[in-house]
Amino acid sequence: MTGKECGEHDEHKQLVRRISTAVLVFLIVFAVVVFLVWAILHPAKPSVILQDVTIYAFNLTAPNFLSSNMQITLASRNPNDKIGIYYLKLDIFASYRNQQITLPTLLPRTYQGHDDVTVWSPFLYGNAVPVAPFLEAGLSQDMSAGLVLLNIKVFGQLKWKVGSWISGRYQINANCPAHISFSDRTKGIQVGPAMKYQLVQTCHVDVSLD
Repeated sequence: MTGKECGEHDEHKQLVRRISTAVLVFLIVFAVVVFLVWAILHPAKPSVILQDVTIYAFNLTAPNFLSSNMQITLASRNPNDKIGIYYLKLDIFASYRNQQITLPTLLPRTYQGHDDVTVWSPFLYGNAVPVAPFLEAGLSQDMSAGLVLLNIKVFGQLKWKVGSWISGRYQINANCPAHISFSDRTKGIQVGPAMKYQLVQTCHVDVSLD
């Protein structure tokens, strides 16, 4: 290799090194800017309220099967002034003492702008769901006493949107307690064959990296 070729080879290596350094510096600066924007804005998790539950059916049959049919109204508010929320996938179901008693219902994908409120009114079904024997005894006692505590649970994924930047996926879990009275009819509203319970119950919400 001649001296001229060696010089050209060295110049090429220096050019590649400069380009690589420039790209690396750009990526670092971009990451720092995104981090600073994220740290300054610091998104607050959505606030979720269980507005009401309408019970169409809730029957416990021998030996330990539970059939239920209910419609719930759930409201979610984005409390952030400058951050939007993409709800990518949300499933909702009812549980009793941590046992799922209905099939999960998929809520529609939704974008929530600044300070926006989204309301969902899905139906939840469970047909002859086997209940653990020790839970069946507790549920029988609660129904005889006239008051059953259900938990309406939401789990899924969301993304934050700041300007044109969209974050990675985050996991959201919400737990909404619902006290259903089967003995005191004054606590519900008769809607045809169903009973509607106005709850306006604040839900516990957790958001974490997926």
